[in-house]
Amino acid sequence: MKVILKKDFDLLGNTGEIKEVKDGYARNYLIPQGIATIASSSNIKSFEEIKKQKSRKVHKETEDAKIIASSLEANPVIIRVKTAEEGKIYGSVTPQMIHDILIEKGYNKIDRRKITIPEHIKSIGEYSVEIKLHSNVTAVLKLIVEKEHIETAAEELTEDLTQDLTQDLIEPPEEKV
Repeated sequence: MKVILKKDFDLLGNTGEIKEVKDGYARNYLIPQGIATIASSSNIKSFEEIKKQKSRKVHKETEDAKIIASSLEANPVIIRVKTAEEGKIYGSVTPQMIHDILIEKGYNKIDRRKITIPEHIKSIGEYSVEIKLHSNVTAVLKLIVEKEHIETAAEELTEDLTQDLTQDLIEPPEEKV
């Protein structure tokens, strides 16, 4: 009996292939398990159409991934982190941190598990990070790690109070009569 494989099956072949198998094997195992269907002329035509649709879909996904890859490679990503005075980072830069920045920039289709950091990023500098966008499309992202400039709340409050006091000294407040 000829059957068309619906799924990849190690013992027979890959999806869409037509194979000759024994009748009992097809009826009792392959067809009930959803691994294959009988190779009638209508089934063969429908599987050929499904193959064409999958091919078009994969081609479109690959083209979209190439566009995103070129955009990622052209625009470096800057990440600001807390550091000690010697330029060492408290902790390290993680794929999740990179993913969050990419989402802020509008790259919503990137999975954080596909971001590969070759070595631990524990100091300020420039690094290359690989992002696998599709099975055969990988982008190399230029990552720039910079020191974060944060004014503490106390410094901001002191600055505000200093401005208020200076303003009062220059122009005394009006007295109410």
